[in-house]
Amino acid sequence: MSAFNLKSYLHTCGQLTGEALHRFLPSEEVPPCVLHQAMRYSVFAGGKRIRPAFVLATADCLGLPHGGAIHAAAAIEMLHTYTLIHDDLPCMDDDDFRRGRPSCHKQFGEANALLAGDALLTLAFETAASAPAAPASLVRTLAAAAGSRGVVGGQVADLAAAGTPADVDTILFIHEHKTADLFRAAVEMGALAAGATPDTLAALSRFGRATGLAFQIVDDLLDAENPADTSFSCIHTLGIDSAKARAAELTNEAMRALDGFGSSAEALRQAARYLLERTT
Repeated sequence: MSAFNLKSYLHTCGQLTGEALHRFLPSEEVPPCVLHQAMRYSVFAGGKRIRPAFVLATADCLGLPHGGAIHAAAAIEMLHTYTLIHDDLPCMDDDDFRRGRPSCHKQFGEANALLAGDALLTLAFETAASAPAAPASLVRTLAAAAGSRGVVGGQVADLAAAGTPADVDTILFIHEHKTADLFRAAVEMGALAAGATPDTLAALSRFGRATGLAFQIVDDLLDAENPADTSFSCIHTLGIDSAKARAAELTNEAMRALDGFGSSAEALRQAARYLLERTT
C-alpha cells in the first residue's frame, strides 16, 4: 500500500470544493452584478480551503464519499469567507489587503463588501440546507458556530480587547470562538453528513476544537515573527516557548480523540500535524 500523500489529498479536496463553489455561487453576470462579483472575488482569492478539507476528510473517515459532504464543505468555506470580508472592514480590523491583493472593501467599496459578506453567510445556510443528508443538523451546527456564541461573539470580544493588556482568559475566549468553533463545526458537519453516532460525533468534535485552537496559536506564533505586529495574541501572555508547547499539547489532544478510528482517520491526523508544523 502506498504512503498517504497529504499534499495530494488537500489539493483534491480544494479542487472539489472550488468546483462546488463555482456551481453554488451566482455568476458575475447575474444582477446585481457588483454584489456577485464581490462575492466571487473573495471566495476565489486563493485560500487553502483547509476547513472544507476537514469536512471532507471527516466524511471520508466515516466511509462517506466526498460528494456526499460537498454541500457542507462549500457552506463552511462561504461562511469562513464572510468572516474574512467583515474582519477586513474599517470598523473591524481595517485591513486593506487580503492574500496579497486589495481586500473586498478596497476593491468594491465598504457597503458592497458588507453586503457581499451578508450574502455569503446567507448562501452558506441555503447550501447546507440543500445537502442530501442531515440538512437540518448541518444548518444548526453552522448557525451555532457562526452566531453570538460563536464567531460573532469572538469578534466582539476581539474588538473589546483591542488596546487593553492581554490576559490569557480573554485570548483563549477569542481563539475558541473566532477560530476553533469553525474547525469544530467543519468536522462535525462532515460527521453529520456521514450519519455519525453521538459518541463518534463527540470524539470528532473534540478533535476539531483542539485542532482549531492549535491552528490559531500557530498563527499567533507566525505573526510574532513580524516585529511590527501589535495584535492581541497569546504570545503576549504565554511567550513563544510556552505557546509552542501549548500548540503541541493541543495537537496531541486532537490525536487522542482519534484513537478509536484506526487508519481511516489518517487524513485527519496528518492534516492536524501539518497545521502545527506549517510555516505560512
